Amino acid sequence: MAQHVYPSFDICNLNTDKILKDLISIEPFGGYVSRNPHLQGIHTHSFYHLTYFRKGSGQHTIDFHTFLVSNDSFYIMKPGQVHNWEFSAEEAEGIVINFSPLFFDTLKLSSALLVQLPVLEDIHSGTISFSDADKAKAWSILEQMLREKQEGGKQSALYMATLLLQFLILAGRQVQSTDPASTAEHIHYAAFRQFEQLTGLHYRQKKLPKEYAEMMFVSTHQLNIISKTFSGLPAGTYIRNRLLLEAKRLLVNFGMHINEIAFELDFSDASNFGKFFKKYTGMTPEQFRNAYKPE
Repeated sequence: MAQHVYPSFDICNLNTDKILKDLISIEPFGGYVSRNPHLQGIHTHSFYHLTYFRKGSGQHTIDFHTFLVSNDSFYIMKPGQVHNWEFSAEEAEGIVINFSPLFFDTLKLSSALLVQLPVLEDIHSGTISFSDADKAKAWSILEQMLREKQEGGKQSALYMATLLLQFLILAGRQVQSTDPASTAEHIHYAAFRQFEQLTGLHYRQKKLPKEYAEMMFVSTHQLNIISKTFSGLPAGTYIRNRLLLEAKRLLVNFGMHINEIAFELDFSDASNFGKFFKKYTGMTPEQFRNAYKPE
């Protein structure tokens, strides 16, 4: 596995108030970016990063997709995603939470429960807007978390965990209200989760839908239905996009040569990798890399 040269941060690398063995932090967003200037360049995290903006302007780029910062919106970044911020002169206002899955394990709450939360899954990356009915409720939960961190008390961390779960469930309901298919009750939900996990493990060596269909004991036709239901994409495109995402992540790892990246992604040589990348992005690997090089 390649070693990433762009920075990868743990919560302990942040200039922020941390609790429970550096496994979670929560604070007002004001000043967060200025106190952590190392976060403004392209980087990745080993933890979940959540931000709820009450107001502000600028943009947030997650895995090469740019989202405009807007009022009363919620942004989420999952471990391993490449990420950077750009803000206008007026600093954004909101609350930022960083937490490791181990936060729940330490409290004897299995981090496995996080996979039950649609808002934390790859199919819902990016930004979520709360309905008018739920904005006040969401903000109230976050303010309770802030107060609990400041005041402390018996089983304070456990109480904060329950509040965080409430917030994530409420955020997930915003997703479900706009995308009814993306619910744990859907007949194909478990199968898509399996497909998603398998592509995350095997996208380097297995690039054909039939290979995943065989592992899942379904037909290629059934796999296409499953993929389209949740991602909106045929299975082949979903697999290819996962490979392209990793290629982009590695290309902004400026310490790796392109032939190393081709080898890492199981291409026979840099030429074949370059043809593949240009066919589906419209840019050569060098052109993509140059677009993200720091000035």
